[in-house]
Amino acid sequence: MTSSRKMNVLVYSGNGSTVDSVRHCLYTLRRLLSPNYAVIPVSESVILKEPWTTSCALLVFPGGADMGYCRSLNGEGNRRIDQYVRRGGSYLGFCAGGYYGSSRCEFEVGNRNLEVIGSRELGFFPGICRGGAYKGFVYHSEAGARAAELKVNKSCFASGTPPDVFRCYYNGGGVFVDARRFTEQGVEVLATYTNPLDIDGGDEPAAIVFRKVGEGAALLTGTHPEFSAVNLDAKSTIPGYSNIVKALDEDNELRANFLRACLTKLGLVVSQESSSVPSLSRIHLSSLRHFLIPELLSSWEDIIVTEDGEEYIKGGNDTFHIEKQESRWSLGSLAQSLPIPGVPGTDRKDTADQLDGAGGDRILDYDQITKKLIPHEVEWPSLKETPYFNHHSFYSNLQRYQRERSSEAEEFGKYLMYGEVVTSTNTLLEKNSKLLSRLPSGFTLTAYTQVAGRGRGSNVWVSPAGCLVFSVYLKHSMALSNSAPVVFIQYLAAIAIAEAVQSYDSGYQDVPIKLKWPNDIYARDPSKPDSKEYIKIGGILVNSSYSSGNYDLVIGIGVNTTNAAPTTSLNALLPSHLPPFTLEKLLARILTKLETIYTGFCRTGFDKKLEKTYYKHWLHTDQIVTLAQEGGARARIKGISTNWGLLRAEELGWEDRPTGKVWELQSDSNSFDFFKGLLKSKT
Repeated sequence: MTSSRKMNVLVYSGNGSTVDSVRHCLYTLRRLLSPNYAVIPVSESVILKEPWTTSCALLVFPGGADMGYCRSLNGEGNRRIDQYVRRGGSYLGFCAGGYYGSSRCEFEVGNRNLEVIGSRELGFFPGICRGGAYKGFVYHSEAGARAAELKVNKSCFASGTPPDVFRCYYNGGGVFVDARRFTEQGVEVLATYTNPLDIDGGDEPAAIVFRKVGEGAALLTGTHPEFSAVNLDAKSTIPGYSNIVKALDEDNELRANFLRACLTKLGLVVSQESSSVPSLSRIHLSSLRHFLIPELLSSWEDIIVTEDGEEYIKGGNDTFHIEKQESRWSLGSLAQSLPIPGVPGTDRKDTADQLDGAGGDRILDYDQITKKLIPHEVEWPSLKETPYFNHHSFYSNLQRYQRERSSEAEEFGKYLMYGEVVTSTNTLLEKNSKLLSRLPSGFTLTAYTQVAGRGRGSNVWVSPAGCLVFSVYLKHSMALSNSAPVVFIQYLAAIAIAEAVQSYDSGYQDVPIKLKWPNDIYARDPSKPDSKEYIKIGGILVNSSYSSGNYDLVIGIGVNTTNAAPTTSLNALLPSHLPPFTLEKLLARILTKLETIYTGFCRTGFDKKLEKTYYKHWLHTDQIVTLAQEGGARARIKGISTNWGLLRAEELGWEDRPTGKVWELQSDSNSFDFFKGLLKSKT
């Protein structure tokens, strides 16, 4: 059995949305919902084709133009959204998302350039959303913006501390006409405009409404309570705009408290204090053998450029400044550190590992920030430089595991890049092709916290402090395509994680960890000790490119190790007499296991020994599922094919007897929903 905990908050970023509105949603929701949820943008393709509903705690439609939403999602997309909500999901629509979630949209009626009139399929609010509530709206402009004052109906909130009145950003939003007339249909008016409207809102108009829809709920707004003043341009030349920003800033905490109460009403677990995203840190480059670092830098000479006496690597997506060791602790380079989320009391005033220019709790384009890279040519980084990762512990455990009799590990982890706060370990490697092509196989990048983690499809693994997150570069020869197909790499990584956990040290062999096809890590739910329910604690993402006869693979891994949220952690699984896992030692154990398994795989492929080990850990043996793309046929999972790593499922007929027909399904074109035993085509 499994225990489904919905961890994804999906923000629609497809046709009709605006970049700024999406960014505001991501910025605010990540601060209010971390570390319990992954707040991620998704396209219309995800809504239409992927099985996002089972892992989605909240679907958010931001500001923009709702006609774009209609063009992309009318029909099948809206059917999926409606079904998701009615089966217990939550919908949050800001501004355009509010129009879109109503039964009818009436926008700027009579204005030939702006007019939009028509019915809407979702109909979560069973009446009309009419706008703009106030005159002056101009697309892609702040000319019609204002700080709209709202009066809150506090009786609608069973918990939280919503304000009586607050001001929030408004620009073209609507009013929910005659909202209180729909009380018998479950509509609740959460807030109303205090200032007179420029349109007819009926007898009892509303600015923000809530409604139970089936087993789920929808919350629609005409304003933008997700917009924080810190991300608005107070220096804008638009007359009066600076005063708007000032007013919004004065009510910022009231706005945040209101939004917390709204999210709680939608059933989410909300952080009572906003989590600030920490500044990106310096990245430390070290090796098991110090002399190897100068040699590695020498091999990068053709991609290192010198500007004003400073050396830079322009990798493709990111620029890395190679920081000279003698200048690391200069006064000009010291930066005030922000606390790391989830680690109380870490003011970190004693470290200088944050990037100048990366601070400030506002929307940032991380790709534009130059990353500082510190090569350690003489000694490993000290705990003063990396207080949350002990390099001495990592390398000593790496050597210990390498010396094991059964080990064939020599290379993985020999070179290590570490940053306390990075964008994404996978992105920093995979998206910087000039750097990637010059890395040795087994090169590893790890971090204490990611601020822009990546995942497979619509699933992004939450990586708060305490989650072991790392990426390994692997150069896999095309010559091995037949004997050792590249598709098996994700399975090798999964095996390595399970084997590493259970061989971490003496006494850990019974840690209840399992594998979900094709690339998720599950563990027995420690909150239900009398059951056999499993919950997700980790994931694997393999990105592949091709160059010079090799696959350039970046294997990204995330495993909840010491952090309890958002699901559980490895340490929560341990009996009291066993020492807790540490990030350094577990990283060394996984790397040595992965290298040993991979080395054997290159020799003999996915042989009987590997197959037996894989099945020992996986969850699906003889599980009965429904094949949605085969007309709902029932099938029993029999394993994976040993030639191309396809999932094998045999058709079941009367009384679940095999018919003799067997399907083979690819992991990159099908998605396996373990919770409902359903295989869905993603094409």
